[in-house]
Amino acid sequence: MNILITGITGFAGSHLAEYILAHHPGVKVHGFVRWRSRMDNILGILDRVELHEADLKDIISLKKALARIKPDWIFHLAAQSFVPASWKLPAETFAINAVGQIHLFEAVLDLKLNPKIQVAGSSEEYGRVYPDEIPMKETNPLRPLSPYAVSKVAQDLLAYQYFQSYGLPAVRTRGFNHTGPRRGEVFVTSNFARQIAEIEKGKKEPILHVGNLEARRDFSDVRDIVRAYWLAAEKGDPGDVYNIGSGRALSMREMLDMLLALGKVKVKIEVDPERLRPSDVPILLSDSSKFMSLTGWEPRIPLERTFRDLLDYWRDRV
Repeated sequence: MNILITGITGFAGSHLAEYILAHHPGVKVHGFVRWRSRMDNILGILDRVELHEADLKDIISLKKALARIKPDWIFHLAAQSFVPASWKLPAETFAINAVGQIHLFEAVLDLKLNPKIQVAGSSEEYGRVYPDEIPMKETNPLRPLSPYAVSKVAQDLLAYQYFQSYGLPAVRTRGFNHTGPRRGEVFVTSNFARQIAEIEKGKKEPILHVGNLEARRDFSDVRDIVRAYWLAAEKGDPGDVYNIGSGRALSMREMLDMLLALGKVKVKIEVDPERLRPSDVPILLSDSSKFMSLTGWEPRIPLERTFRDLLDYWRDRV
């Protein structure tokens, strides 16, 4: 069985590759890379995966790689995934996320391939949610509040449209927030952890810079999320959409307090205006009962362990 992971060198992609190699022996794992891709996240598995030069913005390169791989399943994780960057680079975010997915789908169709495709969407698609719409079900209206969120809605609906129009067996997931070791330092919990590790080692004054601490998010461990991605491809119905989240929302302040409790220093908290967004989603809280009922999935890793592993990851690197 040939499996392709777009975004294999990224945060979730590298964890997904590790999960497949550990739990599904006999599966051949392939990944797309570009000449400028950083390999840090997959150094430990380079000898067990097959990498192919391809860029979502270049359909010719996609066709060449797909013709070689002939994937049975595709996990489409590659994206510009940092919400604040989408405010500065909205066109680039769309070029990678929405147009890149069109290129991938068109390449699959042109080659007459028929892989099952898991499209990794985002809870950010829900955007503005009213009190009577929480927790969020798959039937909630989509009211995206950032260019990134709009691009993920486009990916989501494109997957639905290609299934309806061409029978492309795409399964859509709307993953809620996830973190863990190797999370990029620009993302909030990882940024907190790195700052704490730097303060512990005397490389930064004991002032921790933050953005909006009142926003509430539904966080899971990335290792639980990638297990859910596998189950979505294995058991999900093509054309359908599934929420993936813990069903528990914590404020950024609560998560910061959890990380500080694991740290070895006392710090002063300062709000950095540069970390505040033009518009922010007050709460993201999942109702993942549909997916859980279908697959039996549920989070297994306590958030306390997730944060401990994340903090240790940065302690090893700063």
